[in-house]
Amino acid sequence: MRKTLTIRLARAGVVAGLYVVLSLLVLPVASGALQFRISEALCILPLLYLEAAPALMVGCLISNLISGCALYDVIFGSLVTLVAALLTYGAGRLIKNTALKIFTGGLFPVLLNAFLLPVIWYFCYGELEYLYILQVAFLIISQGAAVYLLGTAAYLPLSKMKDKGVAFLQ
Repeated sequence: MRKTLTIRLARAGVVAGLYVVLSLLVLPVASGALQFRISEALCILPLLYLEAAPALMVGCLISNLISGCALYDVIFGSLVTLVAALLTYGAGRLIKNTALKIFTGGLFPVLLNAFLLPVIWYFCYGELEYLYILQVAFLIISQGAAVYLLGTAAYLPLSKMKDKGVAFLQ
């Protein structure tokens, strides 16, 4: 039991750290009204590991703090990430077909971020630079690319490793 807890905590730390590092790699475009975070590829990991959900929230929170986001953006943007990650985890438990699991699990971070972040930004920064619908469209595209293209590329080998009993950090 103690070894399992240690592994889960270590895995969560690695996921949170990776989220921050991947966000910093694209820092000029990782924040703002039109953003693209390659770190969002990690949002598919709750399909495999429950501990990835709070880790993603912590990584998002730290990334938002580093990039100078407003306090409400830091808090509520991170909460959106947590809710999306927990829903993704739930999809992973309910759906057995791999393709359907990835598609459904990926919908939560893509759609919740796309529809809620522009609202958060409005309350944090006042007038939006772009129309709401344009921000939603851009976030669907950028989140979709990160989650479905990059996230699937990470998910498939990790899933095979887990199936063989050689889990990430185990």
